[in-house]
Amino acid sequence: MLKSLASQCHWIGLLAALAMGGALGADTAAAAPPTVATALSLTPKQREDVEIDQPTAAEAAKCTMAAEKIDGNTGWTIRDPGGRVLRRFVDTNGDNVVDLWCYYRGGMEVYRDIDTNFNNKPDQCRWLNTAGSRWGIDEDENGRIDRWKAISAQEVSAEVVVALAKRDEQRLRLVLLTPEELRDLGLGDVMAKTLATKIDAASSAFRQIADRKAVIPSDSRWIHFSAAQPGLVPAGHEGSTKDILVYENVAAMIEAAGKQSLLNVGTMVAVGDTWKLVEAPDGEINGPEVADSGVFFRIPLRQGTGATSSGDNISEEVQKLLAALEGIEKSMGTASDSQKAKLNEQRADALEKLMEIAKESNQREAWGHQLADTISAAVQSGEYPDGLKRIEGLADKLERDKNSPDLAAYVRYRAMMAGYTHAMQEKGADFATVQANWLKSLEKYIRDYPKSQDASDAMLQLAIAQEFAGEDKKALEWYEKIVQQFSQSPAAKKAAGASRRLDSVGRVLSFKGPDLAGRTVDLTRYRGRVVLIQYWATWCEPCKADMTTLKALVGLYGQQGFSVIGINLDQDREDAVAFLKKEPLPWANIYEPGGLESRLASELGVLTLPTMLLLDQQGKVVNRSIHASQVEAELKSRLKTPAK
Repeated sequence: MLKSLASQCHWIGLLAALAMGGALGADTAAAAPPTVATALSLTPKQREDVEIDQPTAAEAAKCTMAAEKIDGNTGWTIRDPGGRVLRRFVDTNGDNVVDLWCYYRGGMEVYRDIDTNFNNKPDQCRWLNTAGSRWGIDEDENGRIDRWKAISAQEVSAEVVVALAKRDEQRLRLVLLTPEELRDLGLGDVMAKTLATKIDAASSAFRQIADRKAVIPSDSRWIHFSAAQPGLVPAGHEGSTKDILVYENVAAMIEAAGKQSLLNVGTMVAVGDTWKLVEAPDGEINGPEVADSGVFFRIPLRQGTGATSSGDNISEEVQKLLAALEGIEKSMGTASDSQKAKLNEQRADALEKLMEIAKESNQREAWGHQLADTISAAVQSGEYPDGLKRIEGLADKLERDKNSPDLAAYVRYRAMMAGYTHAMQEKGADFATVQANWLKSLEKYIRDYPKSQDASDAMLQLAIAQEFAGEDKKALEWYEKIVQQFSQSPAAKKAAGASRRLDSVGRVLSFKGPDLAGRTVDLTRYRGRVVLIQYWATWCEPCKADMTTLKALVGLYGQQGFSVIGINLDQDREDAVAFLKKEPLPWANIYEPGGLESRLASELGVLTLPTMLLLDQQGKVVNRSIHASQVEAELKSRLKTPAK
């Protein structure tokens, strides 16, 4: 049931006060409920960086506002005359005050402001769905983002363009690698010193670029991201201790005064869910091809930007295609399902044409990758039903040509993924048959493309499927093949860890790591106790449910020699810290950055959550995949019965 009418009026009065920018005093409950127009006057804190549906006054008069239950919380939804959602304002903690503001475009949520500390001021903002993936934190609640919790490489390149156009050094610094992040990358001494020097020089470099106003005009607008596929610098390279994912020679297509050009952005590295620049961009427009320009790799500049004319300017044909792509992306947000299918067809046409006219092989591959990725994603989302035939036809064509075997392998794998998802989503699908066919297609792909970059992923998919089916021996065979044949791939670490986990029963397990307060947790110090290791994350609801059971068991068996060690796999440490403040746990929780790709997860090949292991008093694994409901029976057989 929704709150009483009086409570609803109080709640909506708070909404009115917020809309008018007023303080929330004791007399707010008496405020008159706002009109739909007043509610629609609320705008995102980052209003310049998001497009939302904004009805005219005449249109607003026909909109409706009603109280609804939204994910179990009380909220108010504003809809247009056709029933399409325009806004949602939600009270997530039951205090009759809005703490979640959701904004829509084309019936789809594209942005939200969030008040996580419930003081009536948003401190987080998120871009969603067609608006992107950025997640910003406004720590001092002044309406300006202080750090990025998540941001893609494409969005970083757009932030660079805005920062340069507005001469906003702080905005650039938010996407620049920090000294702390540099230390966490685990680089060897030489590369670490090189990047530290670049970071130190970034401020003065940015100011020099900003002073050259003619280079990046104030009306410059980001249009398109351009780079070759990211590359992996493996752990061990030049003394590094971790794998590092890198984009080299990123460029951004920009438009100013009606003309399009390329801006050299530079090198980016992945840091958790964010991408960061390693230095200030050089600010060059249509810079020359530099064969030795990379920081980590030595590859030509502006790979993947499409064909160019004889000079540095982009050809008119490429400019038209890029402009068409930009128009398609803008139209996607407000398009109906049938319109989206047509737009996806047009986008595929433009990308395929860019691939065909590209002069260099690396440019052709980059456009081909983008074409395959967009078609595959659109098929899997259901927005492009005819896309499956198209991507399968493209894969067939590339295989017949035999001129681009790497691209053929890339497209074929995306076609397979699209086909698998499409088959699983069909009405009346026989899931067992679909799964069996998927595994056969993976095996065929490995035979056809044994050295492709996606072969290791195909092997990992097979290994995971066999493990979940209880076929441990077959799973081990695939895990071992990945390690042997693709030792430098990201899948190899996970596969090696999974092999150790599958073979762990009866073996002593040893590891240590920092807890959330920075103290070292060493498993060897728990010898003499039965230990349950719980891998968990705040986004894993079954993990949280298991914690209730484990707390009770610690209370019953803790004095008899039972302990729990948590290993948190959240991408953001602050998520775990915030959760544990609300739900304290009576055991240590280890944390290292990286989530499911962290060292802690990779060492035992943890693939899904929840995952729990039980160790005996000697530190030997007795169960490598125990369920919470099974733990007490094990404790009764290994410890004294608890006192009644």
